[in-house]
This record gives sequence, C-alpha cells and structure tokens, in this order.
Amino acid sequence: MQANTDMIRVSKVENVSLWRRGIRADGTLHLLQHHIVFSWVPLPPPGSEPPAKPPRAKQVWITYPIISHCVLRPSPLASSEASRIRLRCRDFNFFSFHFVDDKAARDVYESIRSLSCKLGRLDRLLAFSYQPQPPEDKYNGWEIYDARREYKRLGISPKDTDKGWRISEINKDYKFSETYPAVLVVPSKISDNVLNYAGQFRSRQRIPVLVYRHPINNCSITRSSQPQPGLRGNRNPQDEKLVAAIFATNKGWRTTAAPATSSTETSTADVNTQTSSSCLEIGDQAPTSGGANEEDLEQSAASDELPKVYGAQQRNMIVDARPTLNAMVMQAVGQGSEKMEYYPNAEKAYLGIDNIHVMRKSLNAIVEALKDSDFTSYKPPAKALASSGWLKHIDNILKGTDLIARTVGVWHSHVLIHCSDGWDRTSQLSALSQICLDPYYRTMEGFMVLVEKDWLSFGHMFRHRSGFLGSEKWFDIENERVERNNDGSGGGNPFENALRGARGVFNRQNDSKEALAQPAEGIAAELQPVTEGGTSTDPAPVPKTIGHAEEQRITKVNELSPVFHQFLDAVYQLIYQYPTRFEFNERFLRRLLYHLYSCQYGTFLFDNEKERVEARAAQRTRSVWDYFLCRREEFLNPNFEPEVDDAVRGKERMIFPKQGAVRWWAEVFGRADADMNASITLAPAGSGSMDVLTNGAHSPSRSGTTTPSDYDLIVTGREYANHPQGRGLSPPSSKDGGDQIVTGTETADHATGVGTTVHPPPNFLAVAAEKGQALGTNFSHGLTAGIASLGIKSSSRGPSVVRARAKSPGAAVEKEMEVEMQ
Repeated sequence: MQANTDMIRVSKVENVSLWRRGIRADGTLHLLQHHIVFSWVPLPPPGSEPPAKPPRAKQVWITYPIISHCVLRPSPLASSEASRIRLRCRDFNFFSFHFVDDKAARDVYESIRSLSCKLGRLDRLLAFSYQPQPPEDKYNGWEIYDARREYKRLGISPKDTDKGWRISEINKDYKFSETYPAVLVVPSKISDNVLNYAGQFRSRQRIPVLVYRHPINNCSITRSSQPQPGLRGNRNPQDEKLVAAIFATNKGWRTTAAPATSSTETSTADVNTQTSSSCLEIGDQAPTSGGANEEDLEQSAASDELPKVYGAQQRNMIVDARPTLNAMVMQAVGQGSEKMEYYPNAEKAYLGIDNIHVMRKSLNAIVEALKDSDFTSYKPPAKALASSGWLKHIDNILKGTDLIARTVGVWHSHVLIHCSDGWDRTSQLSALSQICLDPYYRTMEGFMVLVEKDWLSFGHMFRHRSGFLGSEKWFDIENERVERNNDGSGGGNPFENALRGARGVFNRQNDSKEALAQPAEGIAAELQPVTEGGTSTDPAPVPKTIGHAEEQRITKVNELSPVFHQFLDAVYQLIYQYPTRFEFNERFLRRLLYHLYSCQYGTFLFDNEKERVEARAAQRTRSVWDYFLCRREEFLNPNFEPEVDDAVRGKERMIFPKQGAVRWWAEVFGRADADMNASITLAPAGSGSMDVLTNGAHSPSRSGTTTPSDYDLIVTGREYANHPQGRGLSPPSSKDGGDQIVTGTETADHATGVGTTVHPPPNFLAVAAEKGQALGTNFSHGLTAGIASLGIKSSSRGPSVVRARAKSPGAAVEKEMEVEMQ
C-alpha cells in the first residue's frame, strides 16, 4: 500500500501568494501528510514604525478531507499571469494560491488531488495517527456516553420497570439490525420474539424503539424506519402490537408536576426520584409471544381505554418526515407508510421535509453565492442566498420539531418518528425535540450525550453523507476541463423527486455496509512550526483482520448531504432565540462542524455503532469530545442560567422554536452578521406562537378569528384511525401554505392535504403501476404517465405531474434517479 508521503510531488514551494477575502499574503506553502500549511510573516501597516522585535510567522492549516473543490488555472501561454489554485473548503473558507512557477503549481495540484481522493481507506486519514498534546491527552471522550447510564437517567433500568419500558438484548451482537445500537429500549410488555417478527416489517429491521422518556408525564419519543406495506397493503400484527404498546406505556401513570426550582445539573435526578414514587402500580404481565393474530390484536386495541392527562385525551402521533408524495410512491417498491386503520388511537402527519438531494443542492447554491470569497470581501448577493432555500429548509425542520415537542410536552402524548431508513431526517427531528424538552441536553455534556445517542449510536451514516475520502469530481484544470454529467442534485418537481426515490430502490445495490491537527482557526492563527507534530511518526496499529477502516472505499457524491450541518444550524437558531438557556456557545457548534470534516478524530468516520466497534475506533483513534473537554472554558456561554423553574417565565424546562425567527448562521459561513442578515425581516424577540410553555397547555394570543392555530400552521393534513373533532382538524387554506410544514395527514377513514388536488382511489398506486408497465419499460415514465392518467396532479409545491414529465425527457430522468436514502 502506497504511503501518504509518496503522493507528495513537492513538499515546499516558496514565493507563493495567498488571497482570502481580498487580502494578499506572501509566504511559503508546505504539503504535509495530512495538511496544507501556508506560512508567512505579516507586514507592518503602512506608515507605522518598524517593530522592536521581528513579528512572529503566521500559518494557515488546511486538512485534505475538508476540501470540497479544487481548480488549477495554469498560466496562459505568452501571459505574465501567475498560475493559481483555488480551494473551496467545507468549513466555508475559500483560498487562492498564486505561483510563480507553473510546474510547481501543477505538482501542488496533483499532490492535493492524490492526498484528497486517492487514499481509498479510512485508516489512512489523520485520525489514525493523531496523538494529542497535553492536556488533551488526559481526556477520554469515548467514555462520555454509556447507553445504560443515559437510559437510567431517563428512569429506565432493570430495577425500575414500573414505567413500562425495558432494555432488550436482542441486538447485542448487531445481528438483529446492523445499523441499530446494541442497547435497545422497548415496552416491557413486548417480548424479543415479537420484536423479531416486527423487524421483518421495518426497513433494515429498524423497529420502533425509545430514545426519550419524558420524566413528568411518561410520554415518549420513539424512532424507526419506514414500514413495508407495499402496493398490496401488507400488515404485520407484531409491528402493530409494538406501536400500540408504546402508546400505552403511560397508561395508569399519574402525571407529576415539575420541581418548583432545580438546575440542569440536578433536575434529572430530582425528577426521576419524584416520578418513581408517583407511579401507580401496574400489574405484572408476562411478555406476549409473537403468535398473536390480527383479531386478538384488534380486540385488545378496541378494549383499551386511553389515559387522560390534565383532562385532555391523548393524541398520539406517528410523524413521517417525508413529503406525502414521496411516501406514497415508495409503496410501489415495497416500502411506504403506516396504514392507520391498523394503528388506532393515533394520527399520522407527513412533514414534507425534503430529501438529501434537495438539501445538497440547497447548500451548493449557498457555496455558489460565496465562491469568490478568496478575491473579494463583498457581501454575498442576497437574492442568491434567498433562492437557495436553505432558511426555508431549516424553518421546516424547526416546525417539525415544534410539533413533536408540543405533542409530548404540552399534549402529553407519544410520538413515533420515521422517514425512509430513519437515520437522517429522523435524527434531526428526534435530537432537536429532546433539546426543546430536556434542559440536560442544553448543557455541554448533555449535548455530547445526545449526539452520541441519536446520531452515532442510531446509525446516521456520517461517512456516507460526508465523503471523507474525496472524489475526482471535485478537481478540475481550467482549459482542460471535461464536461461531466449532472450529479443528480435533486430538487425540482416533488413528484419527480419521489420517483427518484422509487427508482433508486429498484436499482439499489448497496446497503448500510457500503453505499461509500488543526490547532486554531482563521487565517491569522498563530500555530506551531511547520511539522506534523500532532501526529505519530509510526503507523497506527492495524488489526489482524481487515475491518471497516481498512476496506477500500469510494465516495458516492450523489449520496452526500449536509444533514448534520442542518442539525447544528437548527441548534444555532435555538441558541440565538434563547441566549440564556444553553451552556455552550455558538463557537462550540462551529468547531464541531469543522471537526466533522477535519478527520482528526475517529468519532464521525463510520456509519453506525457496529462499524465503530469492529474497527476498534475507541482504541485506535481519539474522540472529538477530547478537543472540547480540554478547552471547555472557550466554549461556555457566559449568559447561561442553569436554574429551571416552571413558575418563572424564561426559566421553564421546555423551550419551543419561535415562528418566523430563522436567520442565517453568518459565523459558520465566515461572514459578518450584517453581510447575511441585513436583508432578512426578523421576527421581534418574543414573537411567534408561544416562546416557552410550561407543563400546562396555554393558548397563544392571536388577532382575528380566521388565523390558523399553531398546530394548523404546522399540519396541513392528518391521518388517524377515528377522525376526531376539534383541534383545528380541517386543512388550512392554500393562502397559509407558506407557513406549513406538514404536507398531509391520515387516519383509518380520513385523509387531508395529501399533496394532490383530487382524492386518489384507494388502489391508485396499483392501477398506476399497471398502467405504467403497459406504457413502457421505463418504470419512472410509466408510473408517471399512469398516475397522470388517473387525473392526479401534484400539490402547489410544484408543477403538475404532466408538466414535470414534459420538462424531463426520459434520458434525463433516468440519469437523475437517486436513492431516497432518508
């Protein structure tokens, strides 16, 4: 295997000019095994006295995995213009290096290209040779999260089963579900035998399991992947039984009041003590077997009485984060969404959060608006930023978060979250909802635990979505550039997007196994001398067997997406809206995003817990939390108020996103706040639905009688087993569409706002597929034409199906078909 150093054609180039933000610096460029380092001596300001001591050299360090685009512009023939290399980085730094010698520029370009996208293996990244300096070497961030300890904090342990939950060992060896953690929490009335059968009905066996239990009302947030009813409407009694048991875990539970005063450091223990003693006795019942038939299940569900909390009936909810149309089309490939007549006493809401391809396209549009930041310091064009749709996507995620958090914390009901595979949008919504509900996750330690739990343990595909090993597609030589095919960025008509997902599943050859030292920040950072002092000269110990770190990998650019970036952006919005409620500051989030791509730590290099365990990441690499723990003071919020008191406004345990207050996270894009937010009309502080709610439900004050409620601003349609009255259940009018996030809802006998202008017949997907096959072999065209022949049009979110098909010729559609991974 070729060593990284063998890929370096030239290790040092003098007389190089660096341009960034329109500022030039002249110095020396070094190419190291894991970094590009530019070193220069700053010149004194014009007209100033010479310094008594020579100024210290300054350095900029750039890790190779953080490069997202590299272009070489050779010096034109018979021109005095210098050759230059322009870099775009995924931390939104933009650099332009100018060279006197064209050959040196080409050697540097080829070296960067090899060290960025020709490694092929994770164990050749910086994380496997990085050795921290004191005091960082004294910390072990791998120990910060222990699943059993965290669930015990939530009141769940083998010695405390009266809350209706138990810890299952069914996945202890990752054979039940390779992408799930080893420790799973399920209802205590559900046996592992039932789980085995239920797993057959969920994509990748990602069954509904607990991630959060509310300590006051015992309601839960659970997560899963999509069910697999397919066109035939298949059902699974064990899955239905599992969901019913989840929604019944707080039956007989006596809701307790929150402590009058507490702090984030002690509130968890105090709450657990109170809830433990306030629980009513629940009769012991042997776990049921997996042999229950449908009639028994239906009779059991019909005889159950829903618990009542604060005099209001529970409104349990299944949240499908996808646009309605995407979920419906997935039925054609054997996937889909719950048929609510089999999940009584609950409603289902489709959130309409776009898929990874749309999000990637949105971020690329922002980069295009900022791409000249190496030569200029001008403000990015406001129109280009707005047209990216990024803020709207963040707003949609926060609205979905608001719906989930209110359902659990205010309506005292259970929520099951899923989308497709349940590791992208599901992780965003689950983690953000817990931040809103639990003050512990707003502390630095709690936030680290939350990321470990909901993102790392539950299988967000960090390697897959981040592309640490680079791609040849990110490298170009001007005047030698070869036109490449579109990378399928997504976007456009929602029906076409949904078909991309369906087509992707038909062609899916991959599964979860393979679908695929920065000391300071800023250009003026004063760093150590130009050596790899933070890395070991000896290679990392290689295990005897080939594991996930040693496997040959390629980056699938069509499956990259800024999912975790969006989560951090949404957390930034909450910090900005509630500046005294978070222990950590904005810079903490910014540095965490940087280290996602720096590959200095092993935390984010793998796709799931199984891969990390088998690669022995905890023994062979350092945890990213080491970086923050040893620099804790740098990331603390000086305005943090840890006291929690539901009797005092502004100190309640729960917070909720403020409507209309989304803004640009200017700092992460390396811009001044005025550069990006001056043209945004921000909602005044304290505006929106209701900024903070206690455990009692309050009605927001609104002017006018026709304004939809908070719930209706989020939900445009619902689905439940029995259509209840009240609670604003009529779909909002189209004039409110700009504020809506839910594209549809569904019950056993009623559906609203399902993204079509007409109600399709019950078997419309089967009829459409049959018509589509008769019309041609191309599935996407056939299904499109088949559904169009039924008279079904897409929603107001995009053009009609017929128009979309006319704009997308068959060859183009087939090229752009992508996997709806999440």
